[in-house]
Amino acid sequence: MSQHEYRDMLPGHADFQLPKPAAPVKVNGRRPIPEVPQMNGHPEEPAEAVTAEPKDAVDIWDQRVAKGLAFLRRRLAGAYEVDDFGFDPELTDAVFHPLLRLLYHDWFRTEVFGAEHLPTDGGGLVVGNHSGTVALDALMLSVAIHDRTPAARHLRLLGADLVFRVPFLSELARKSGATVACNPDAERLMSGGQLVGVFPEGFKGIGKRYADRYKLQRFGRGGFVSAALRTGTPIVPVAIVGAEETYPLLADVKPLARLLGLPYFPITPTFPWLGPLGMVPLPSKWLIQFCPPIPTAHLTEHADDPMVVYNLADQVRETIQATLLELLEKRPDPFGI
Repeated sequence: MSQHEYRDMLPGHADFQLPKPAAPVKVNGRRPIPEVPQMNGHPEEPAEAVTAEPKDAVDIWDQRVAKGLAFLRRRLAGAYEVDDFGFDPELTDAVFHPLLRLLYHDWFRTEVFGAEHLPTDGGGLVVGNHSGTVALDALMLSVAIHDRTPAARHLRLLGADLVFRVPFLSELARKSGATVACNPDAERLMSGGQLVGVFPEGFKGIGKRYADRYKLQRFGRGGFVSAALRTGTPIVPVAIVGAEETYPLLADVKPLARLLGLPYFPITPTFPWLGPLGMVPLPSKWLIQFCPPIPTAHLTEHADDPMVVYNLADQVRETIQATLLELLEKRPDPFGI
């Protein structure tokens, strides 16, 4: 039966019309997308949804490859910048820090406290305890400061002369932002708004035996304090727990150290017994605590006063030592999670 025949059978068919389907309402000049039919109570996914995730993964991979190739082109063409000290920020961010983060996150499981005490801009002097036979604490501290400051600040480490006498090691140190531990360089960096890192214990700290772990050694003559006073930059003490257990130093073979021109020749539970494998650090749990900064802007005229320098250096040392004891209570198991 046709629509007209059906209509003629109804009373008052002359005025009667079947309702017309309502036209879809247009939004911003476009018809709405029809609803996806449901089957068994679950909406049927559009075909493109199946390939969306792989497509995104491919795009991300393509972007990484393109970024890597662009980085290589810049390096080969010499189209990158280094400062007067040889610091290469692009190489540090693209190569050094990603490698160090494998140790920082996965191996040492590092936790950081008090990062809000670090200056967000301007110069500053970060003073820490030194330990662990190999100076991994300086490298982990650099990663912590870069990753925990809003501006991703770089720590400009002050290193011993020995570091810069070794050809390949010297180049790596310069590229990563380190420079020789001397007051003129430190003052120049801090005056230029850089964060400078110093470990006043030096080789006495990293070369001490495991039996003396977490006992601060002498801080030298306080040269780091004089540099901070002359530039009026704040001093931020930092305590690092975990480095002592990476290479526990059981003995120091002094005759062999003198023969090789080293400050010490370490004997650890794994070195030299395991050969190259003995250089793999033990997976200790690391805690890093930044303490409230100590202002120096009001003491700039006392930069050459031995008593002021000594008292301020002693204050920094006592702050770090007390913080180390607090962190050790937070970490009862050196190799815990």
